[in-house]
Amino acid sequence: MVLVLFCVTLISSAAVAYVNSLTITSINKAKEAKQADAIRQVIPGAFNNDPVADSWKVETDGGVLEFFPAKQDGETVGTAVKTYTKNGFGGEVWLMVGFNPDGSISNYSVLEHKETPGLGSKMDQWFTKEGKGSIIGKKPGTAGLKVRKDGGDVDAITAATISSRAFLDAVNRASAALAGNADVYSGATPKSSTRDTLTEEKPVACDSLCNHHCNQ
Repeated sequence: MVLVLFCVTLISSAAVAYVNSLTITSINKAKEAKQADAIRQVIPGAFNNDPVADSWKVETDGGVLEFFPAKQDGETVGTAVKTYTKNGFGGEVWLMVGFNPDGSISNYSVLEHKETPGLGSKMDQWFTKEGKGSIIGKKPGTAGLKVRKDGGDVDAITAATISSRAFLDAVNRASAALAGNADVYSGATPKSSTRDTLTEEKPVACDSLCNHHCNQ
C-alpha cells in the first residue's frame, strides 16, 4: 500500500510539473501583456521608446517598485510606476500609477487586489478623472494624498475608508520614490477609529453600532 501511494504521488507530482512547464510561458506572456497595457493606459500622450527596456527598480520598506519611463524622441513625457500597499482590507494591492514630468498624476490602473466586491473593489473607477474621488492631476508632494477624514481633500470610497487609505498609500509610495524619497517614506496610515473598524467594508446596523458604543 505504501509503495502504491508513493507511485501515485510521484506520478501526480510529475504530471503537475509537466503541465506547469507547458503553461508557465503563456502565463508570463499574459502578465507581460497586462503590464504593457497598464503602462500605455497611465502614460499621457505618445511615446516611441520601450518603457520596459528602460525600466529600473527601487527597494522600499518590504517591497520593490518598478519604474517605466516613457519618452518621445528622448524626452521624458511621463513615468509609470508599479507600486503596492500591504494595508488593503483584503491584503496587498498593486497599482500602475502614471506621473507627468511635473509629478502630478496622469492616470492609474489597478493590477491586483483582494478588496470586498462592491466596496473596496470600486477603487478601479472611484479615483479616475470621472470618479467621485478623482486624484487625476493632483500632486502628492511630500505630505502625500489623504482622504478627507484624515484632513486631506480626497473623497474616500463610501463605506470603504480602509481600502481608500490603502490605495492612496500605494500612490504616495510611488510618488515619494519617483521624487527620490523612497528611503524616508514609511507608508504609515492613520489609525482607524472604533467606528471605522466597525463600518469598514461591512456596514453595521445603527442599533448594533449604538449598543457597541454604549457598552464601551
